[in-house]
Order: sequence, then C-alpha cells, then structure tokens
Amino acid sequence: MVDSTYIIDDKLLVSGGKRFLNYILDIIFILITVFTLAVVLAIVASVFGWQGFLIWMRSMSDLDGQIVFVGTSIFYYIFFEGIFGRSVAKFITGTIVVNENGLKPDFGTIVKRTFCRLIPFDALSFLGSRGWHDSISDTYVVNKKALSEELKMFHEFSLIGVEEIN
Repeated sequence: MVDSTYIIDDKLLVSGGKRFLNYILDIIFILITVFTLAVVLAIVASVFGWQGFLIWMRSMSDLDGQIVFVGTSIFYYIFFEGIFGRSVAKFITGTIVVNENGLKPDFGTIVKRTFCRLIPFDALSFLGSRGWHDSISDTYVVNKKALSEELKMFHEFSLIGVEEIN
C-alpha cells in the first residue's frame, strides 16, 4: 500500500471577496454577542443588586468598549473555530479552516490563528494573498464542499491497485 498524504490545492482557497464577507459577517455576530452578553450581565447585576457594575456598564469608555470587543472576538474565534473548525460566518458561506492536509487544525493552531488576528491591518492582508493569520498559523480557508469532494477523490485514487481483503 502506498502511504501518501493529501496537500491542499490552491484552487480550493476561497476568494478575497468571500473572505471579506466572512469578516463582515463575523463582526456582526461578534457585536450581537457583545450586545447579548451586556443585556444578560445587566439583568444579572440588577437581580443581585450589583450597582457598581451597572454604573461601570453605563459609563464605559471607548477603551473599555474596545477591550470588551477584542476579548469577545478572541473568545468567539477560539470557541467556534476550535470546536467546529469554522466561525458562524464560515457556516453561512460554506467555508472551513483547515491545515495543509485538509484536516481540522489542532487547538493550539486555532489559538495562534486567533491571536494573529490582533495584528494591525490583518483584516486587509487577505485581499492580496492568504492573509497573515492564515500564513503565520499555517492554516487555509477553503470551500468545505469542494474540499470534501477533493479528499474523497484523493482517497479513492490512493486505493487503486490495493488488493481487497475478504
């Protein structure tokens, strides 16, 4: 039996336009998450009488808001890409994050990928190439359906000439 390993073909990589759509959709879902979290925390703080927390929430500075947004973004990407290999936007657009072998990256790689998103102008880096958070973490964003078909064909092709065992 021939032992071969699948390597991602560049034709599977999604376009810059789809990457931009993923980015916009993810920002929307992160903002929805921040809003939902704020409402839930305000309700909990009201029920338990945490007046100091409520005062802080009402008087948050821009810096506080940015810290909350960045923290929520980190949690969002690590949670969704770490568990499912795709963010909510990637579910919608039919794309997925994989390693060079077309497999779900390990959790450490997802954490590295997520923190690379904090690099200034990273969101624009994918317009010219793979994007910094992809290239630094050795990950790829591909069309999930096309990848499945490609992997199936690769594994079927690798079985040619292999003797069947009854």
